[in-house]
Amino acid sequence: MERIDDVTIEGQQARSVWVYAFDQADPRDRTRLGGKGANLAQMVQWGLPVPPGFTITTEACKAFWQAGERLPDHLQSEVSMAMLRLERAAGKRFGDAFHPLLVSVRSGAPVSMPGMMDTILNLGLNDVTVRALAYQSQNPAFAYDSYRRLIQMFANVVFHVPLDPFEHVLQSAKARHGCKFDGDLAAGAWKEVVATCLRVYAERVGEPFPQDVHTQLRLAIEAVFRSWRSQRAMVYRKLHNLSEDLGTAVNVQAMVFGNIGEDSGTGVIFTRHPATGERALFGEFLVNAQGEEVVAGTRTPQPIAELAIKMPTVYRSLITVAHQLETRFRDMQDVEFTVERGRLYVLQTRNGKRTAQAAVKIAIDMVHEGLIQPQEALLRVDAQHLRQLLYRRLQSTDGLAVLTKGLPASPGAAVGRIVFDANTAVAWAGRGERVILVRPETTPEDIHGVLAAEGVVTLHGGMTSHAAVVARGIGKPAVCGCDDLRIDMEKLTLCAGEAMLREGDWVSVDGGMGMVFIGQGTLAEAQMANELNELLAIADQVRRLRVRANADTPEDARRAREFGAEGIGLCRTEHMFLSPARVPLVQRMILATHAVERKAALDELLPLQVADFTEIFRVMDGLPVTIRLLDPPLHEFLPREEELVANLGRLRAKATSESEIAEVEQLLCQARYLREANPMMGLRGSRLGIVYPEIYDMQMEAIVIAAAQAVESGIQVELEVMLPLIGSTKELRHLRERMEQVGQAVMERLGVTIDFRIGTMIEVPRAALTADEIAEDASFFSFGTNDLTQMTYAFSRDDAEGKFLNVYFDRDILSSNPFETLDTRGVGRLIRWAVESGKSRRPDLKTGVCGEHGGDPASIAFCEELGLDYVSCSPFRIPVARIAAAQAALQHERIG
Repeated sequence: MERIDDVTIEGQQARSVWVYAFDQADPRDRTRLGGKGANLAQMVQWGLPVPPGFTITTEACKAFWQAGERLPDHLQSEVSMAMLRLERAAGKRFGDAFHPLLVSVRSGAPVSMPGMMDTILNLGLNDVTVRALAYQSQNPAFAYDSYRRLIQMFANVVFHVPLDPFEHVLQSAKARHGCKFDGDLAAGAWKEVVATCLRVYAERVGEPFPQDVHTQLRLAIEAVFRSWRSQRAMVYRKLHNLSEDLGTAVNVQAMVFGNIGEDSGTGVIFTRHPATGERALFGEFLVNAQGEEVVAGTRTPQPIAELAIKMPTVYRSLITVAHQLETRFRDMQDVEFTVERGRLYVLQTRNGKRTAQAAVKIAIDMVHEGLIQPQEALLRVDAQHLRQLLYRRLQSTDGLAVLTKGLPASPGAAVGRIVFDANTAVAWAGRGERVILVRPETTPEDIHGVLAAEGVVTLHGGMTSHAAVVARGIGKPAVCGCDDLRIDMEKLTLCAGEAMLREGDWVSVDGGMGMVFIGQGTLAEAQMANELNELLAIADQVRRLRVRANADTPEDARRAREFGAEGIGLCRTEHMFLSPARVPLVQRMILATHAVERKAALDELLPLQVADFTEIFRVMDGLPVTIRLLDPPLHEFLPREEELVANLGRLRAKATSESEIAEVEQLLCQARYLREANPMMGLRGSRLGIVYPEIYDMQMEAIVIAAAQAVESGIQVELEVMLPLIGSTKELRHLRERMEQVGQAVMERLGVTIDFRIGTMIEVPRAALTADEIAEDASFFSFGTNDLTQMTYAFSRDDAEGKFLNVYFDRDILSSNPFETLDTRGVGRLIRWAVESGKSRRPDLKTGVCGEHGGDPASIAFCEELGLDYVSCSPFRIPVARIAAAQAALQHERIG
């Protein structure tokens, strides 16, 4: 990178290390110059109308912090040299009593952080230079207003003095002089305002406003560096996963004035519409104003199209500059401009923030326009934001009060009347009502209500609770863990604080934000635009990872194929047991006291499972289907113990028949027997199949019968059977051999041959650590990253997300939720070890991820790095996963 000209100071030659003039900096060095500085340098070197200035690099910011929040002496020398050069370029002198140079001091991090750090304008004004500015501009009111702005902004940014006392001074002056707008004040009134502001400054800061302009500059630079660690900046970086080590650059630039008269102004434009992506100039401007007034909301700006009427020559120049910027930067630009006495100046440009809809449209349009290549279009879209396009959202909640905030368990939005039990949900939905099911927590018995409702709200439970999992699977919004809500089932009321709602009252649910509002919000439907389909087609040509679906029913499978799934990576058979017609059969099986009775109940479930599997094979014709045998503990299919106790009390009070009471007593007895201290590590998964082998036998029989029926009807079946929660090779071998025997017996009985593979879900740390042994008996590994994360961290997800994870985030113990983005250093190391050691024993081992991380872009990038074969996620996240897998492939190719 070139440096500013050598300048002799006190007889010594010095060359810049930390300071670079716009016309000599290397625009490619964004890490040191920051985004703003790099773009200013680029625009100057392209010959665009940019006021001259210089950039103090991010390295100087780091040196500032290392020096104990003070500017190193060498940096101050470099700034002095840069100011001399800026004076020559501007034809004015900093602090001069006749031709004063005024500057702005602005932040500029390597990654755009709009509004998060500080800016000071009009620097260089004091009691002397303000008179020179008044004479030069022939507009004393403008000069003293600019001085007032500096005093106010300097006090706020450098010394954190609130703006209110200064605003009070201005409002009092307007009232005293009978003026409605700032611009109505005469020069004499502005002088009074400045004098009063100087007194307020001295009182609030404890010392007079600095008249030495070089002191102003030093304090301003320090303040901008200090704003890197302001609360709002740190929150923003945490939200967007930006490094704290980047630092900010500082840009010092000659001032141009949009508040000098009616032929001047300021504005912000986007070269395309940031909400829709439409190819048209979008923005606002103010006549006779400075830049902060546009964003502060103190005056109502005008649409940019009005500029064509007020200043047609300027508008034509702006159109030309906007086109140049977009063409050269090859992206939609967010441009800040000022007009000084009819002359246009560009103060900064950056890639504009945009909605997911606009991002997709702009990327594809620019491919068609020849500005970018198809692969580059993929990298222009934040895959995570694409979820906005796949679910309904609350377009407006104007006038609605917040009822509660819980966990964002399933994205999307819904509006409906609250009901408190599943049967009511079905009944009301049947007569055309939109309903929101509100429950303490849902159980398998509530599935018909969940299906009938527009959305679900639960008082308890986390992101992996029954309500969350079922809602995500069927694409309905859910908010869980709303601990501040209280339900009175006798009065059918719902309370939160002072608010009380009755059954039938309207609420609006935002599952993506975890918010519930009182009243009817406005819904916006999901949009699968042609541009998104085109982008997905590009992604499919690029990606290596296959994308499968977590689909548990034929309806899920159909939806998954619509979204582009390449098979089913996880079919959770327990979800097939949850319909109202099947739950009683499952409960009969659970209540059986011996194997013969249990098998009788399973025999009734067998044809139902066969029908489900056959239809799934038909929908997935020719694509792989991985079916996981029953995983959850049996108590999950029974009503909650508290509900059974309450129900038993009601029955006894009503003198109900002994048979009904006995039935509930039996359920209660079995619920207590099956209750576990730690269900996640209890009698579930492979342990269930070993203790109650007839359950897995029935499921294996149903799978093979369904596959045979599908093949007979001309459907191509690619079958994989998954054994869950394996911890040792002996468990796996025992179950694999039994399943192979059952499968062989069914095929011999039917006179068919069905090819199938048996593998396992790696969700126990021991399985990962002994993967080489387990691979001898497994054709594939499917990593159940949800449970693997829970067991590796020793976190119960429901408890962690509801009770302490937020504290961990606030105190920077965790930077992200390990249940949303894979912990690559811990859990990821287990996966890496399992893949490498498993393939060392079985080179053809197929590997994939079927936990929720399979739909998370950062986790998908890690899967690409490991060379996994596929990821599997809920149907509604498949488009996100397809884009993310392509982006991961491109990034991996670049690194490689």
